[in-house]
Amino acid sequence: MPLSNLSLNAPAIIDLWPEGVPGQLANPPVEQRDEHSIWAVSTPTLTVYPASKPLKGAPLMIVCPGGGYHKLSWQHGGIGVAKWLNSLGITAFVLKYRLFEYGHPAPLQDVQRAIRIVRSRADQFGGDSNNVGISGASAGGHLAASLGTLYDLKVAPAGDTLGGISARPDFMMLLYPVITMDEPNVHTGSRLGLLGEEFTQEQSDLLSLEKQVTGEPPPAFIVATNQDEIVDVENSVLIYQALKEAGVVTELHLFEEGNHGFAVNNLEGPKGVWLALAEAWLKHRGFLPKEAGN
Repeated sequence: MPLSNLSLNAPAIIDLWPEGVPGQLANPPVEQRDEHSIWAVSTPTLTVYPASKPLKGAPLMIVCPGGGYHKLSWQHGGIGVAKWLNSLGITAFVLKYRLFEYGHPAPLQDVQRAIRIVRSRADQFGGDSNNVGISGASAGGHLAASLGTLYDLKVAPAGDTLGGISARPDFMMLLYPVITMDEPNVHTGSRLGLLGEEFTQEQSDLLSLEKQVTGEPPPAFIVATNQDEIVDVENSVLIYQALKEAGVVTELHLFEEGNHGFAVNNLEGPKGVWLALAEAWLKHRGFLPKEAGN
């Protein structure tokens, strides 16, 4: 679909796996949704939110909503973030990925496929295939960081026509992310959603992303709060330290106050400046033209 035909009122939806979802369950769940969330996903998609005033040189960005790998915080952590990106001239793609009914590696398959689709069609969306970023909040931050660290992990189905396209994002923005599968800092709901109740240490290590900072992880911007009672702030510290020790360009902002899930809709107090800090980081690192924003 040409970019000129895309509308914020009726955003285009891209089926990630038109040839068939890999590992599709024999009796897949029927997708459910309410005004805030989506769950029971069996048909992964990208919903396209083009900027009303696309900015030349702006990145294309995939947005991964959180929800503990049990639900997707679609309105708050998906559309809300996408529309903020739109205000900077960035076209955003909200990822609807598979959850606990499938577990690992289904979410990673979906996000790898998503970035390959966006990269392969960057011209169509007015972007550059070498300037594609990923953003994620909470468990969506785990998925975004999984892409940034496990981009070379071979999870695509055999014969995937896009399998030869790089799945490495050019940068990642992580909002109060889930990172580790290890005690004492694990978010147990996310671990349950990915690995179930019984798992091996090898599986836990693979998805403890602070242990997977090898190769060439992309630059990262990370924001979290010390008051987060759902995802321990140490998750953000762990991935920051691992990236820093590996020489990866990384910026971490930890705010004293603020509950989990503030994203773009709960910005009172000092943490509200994170939007300006993120915009400044994107410009400083050269991912976003300096004339972007209001």
